[in-house]
Amino acid sequence: MSDLETGTDVMLGRREGRVAVLTFNRPEARNALHPETYEAFERLLPQIAGDPEVGALMLTGAGGAFCAGGDVKGMNARNSGAAPSPGTLESAVDDLRNRQRMVSAALQNFPKVTVAAIDGAAAGAGLSIALACDLRVASPRAIFTTAFAKVGFSGDFGGSWFLTQLVGAAKARELYLTADRFDAAEALSLHVVNEVFEDEDFESAALTYAARFADGPLVAQRYIKENLNRALGADLLECLDAEAVAMSRCRSTEDHKEAVAAFVEKRTPLFNGR
Repeated sequence: MSDLETGTDVMLGRREGRVAVLTFNRPEARNALHPETYEAFERLLPQIAGDPEVGALMLTGAGGAFCAGGDVKGMNARNSGAAPSPGTLESAVDDLRNRQRMVSAALQNFPKVTVAAIDGAAAGAGLSIALACDLRVASPRAIFTTAFAKVGFSGDFGGSWFLTQLVGAAKARELYLTADRFDAAEALSLHVVNEVFEDEDFESAALTYAARFADGPLVAQRYIKENLNRALGADLLECLDAEAVAMSRCRSTEDHKEAVAAFVEKRTPLFNGR
């Protein structure tokens, strides 16, 4: 294990083998988001993307929560005048747009597989950020809620878009309008999470899950992500043309040649990400 310098105490970073692990670290506030959280994402995601020693990213939270989303106590302080307000509507919109791009858009377009490991509450923007990851695993004690309607908000960080893709329009409307909580079992049945691992082995199991992708064919995985992202908005012919380009590029990789040889020789392939 080696540390990753995050530049802030509100997010921790380390590398476990070929998995980079970023940890929300405000346990006293259930890991609610902080201005330095966004700055850490902006600084670290390009660094991790370009690190040849890292094959996957795992996002998790400290102290029995994933991320509670916005800091409600901080919101109350701003509303009461005890803390600075964001200023004009235009400046507030610009600020939120930038933060959403730093986090949700950057995670969706990240060139390596991303896994959200949820061991506790994922609420509001915290849930949105988890949904921006490629895959999600949870412990049985994980709790999920869109939360926004409970505090008079409409939602941010792409949760409405990601959740609609995962569960369909009708269920997404229900989850947003009621803001009801749901547990790990329901999250699994809704395909909001991909796996549920037991509490006592959760961190180890989540790391093993992420390592599967970190040790996989990284070039192919990057193109798979691009193909799937494109499929959300492009027509069939555009997708077919892009798949042709990606397949042809994958054909020349060392990982493809190793995988084919391993298949013929009936052994496990050893990928090197090239």
